[in-house]
Amino acid sequence: MATKRKPIHSNFGSSKLNFRPMSQESQKQDGKGTKPVPEQSSIANVLLMMVIHTCRKIVFVDTIKRVAVYCACLFLVSLIGDVMPIPRSYFSRSDNLLNQCFVKFGWGWTMIVTFPFLVLTSYTVCCGRRDKVLQHLVRLCVATASWFFWTKLFEYIEVNYGKCSAKGDYTKQQCLTNGQYWHSFHISGHAFILVYSSLILIEEARAIIGWERIRDLIREEYHIRSTSEDSRSITVLSPLGGLSESEFIILKSCYERFTPLVRTLFILMTFFSMLWDFMLIFTMLYFHNMVEKLLAGVIAIFIWFVTYRGWYTTPKLLPDLPGEGLFRYKGKEPADISPKKRRSVSSLNSSKGQLPRFMGMPLYGLRSQDGDKSDGINNGVNTLSDY
Repeated sequence: MATKRKPIHSNFGSSKLNFRPMSQESQKQDGKGTKPVPEQSSIANVLLMMVIHTCRKIVFVDTIKRVAVYCACLFLVSLIGDVMPIPRSYFSRSDNLLNQCFVKFGWGWTMIVTFPFLVLTSYTVCCGRRDKVLQHLVRLCVATASWFFWTKLFEYIEVNYGKCSAKGDYTKQQCLTNGQYWHSFHISGHAFILVYSSLILIEEARAIIGWERIRDLIREEYHIRSTSEDSRSITVLSPLGGLSESEFIILKSCYERFTPLVRTLFILMTFFSMLWDFMLIFTMLYFHNMVEKLLAGVIAIFIWFVTYRGWYTTPKLLPDLPGEGLFRYKGKEPADISPKKRRSVSSLNSSKGQLPRFMGMPLYGLRSQDGDKSDGINNGVNTLSDY
């Protein structure tokens, strides 16, 4: 009885193909031209990135414009509150919930979210160098010392340069105990804390600008180190090339572990920044007079400007600015583009081979479409040349 012949290509779907096996050197050479592709994002990650993008739009408004708005509102809104009869509301009471639970402990709430955010981000970008992390913590020490000094100075001025409404030599405590009114120049500590806390949150949150790019840098650096034959060329090929092997491993581990916490803390920082601005409005309307609030705001802005725009930007002078570490991961922030110019700019970027971006992240999925279009154009040119 005749048996069935086995098909010639019976092993077509299996791994035993009739090809010559590739050596490790050839695989390494072929891998040199293959750039690693980012992992596919889940729906939850896309929604999270939309939230992060919205928070960035809220927090990272031009700081100079924000400072100008603070000064203008502290003058105009406070002047309206002094001159015009503003209807009383729940927030005009000093015992309202937000004032008692948040504003009175405003600096504590600011440090609760800012301190771990600074530690996690600086520990990551400094690749576990604790001395560098301590240098970053100097900023919060300076801010806390400034807050303590100025609030105590405001209190000292109020207590020692005031006068009781009743005749006699009374202290502030004696005057208030007797049911009298204490007349003094009371610089608004609430306005100072709210303005200064908002500016500190904004400046310290800048470490998250370009944070998502670190993932791409790590992936590309890992590819370069695994395929490059000459280790001396790594420093030229990647921003992370200057890191040692141990520093690169620490960076990769810390970024994967700390990124969810960094994002959560950034969302909380955005919440407190919005809360401080919200409570500042009612402080301007109902509490203190215009001069006391404006002076407090100007002092807060002055301290912020001296430190974050003067002291910390000086080269070779500690501490460093937020986000500075053993490598640079922040790109140049794009300038604002008017809607009329966006179409021409996008077409210019596409003509240069750059991928379009969504929420600051490149759309890698369009790379294949661009490749298909270029292949179609090349094929058309080749067919025309045949004729």
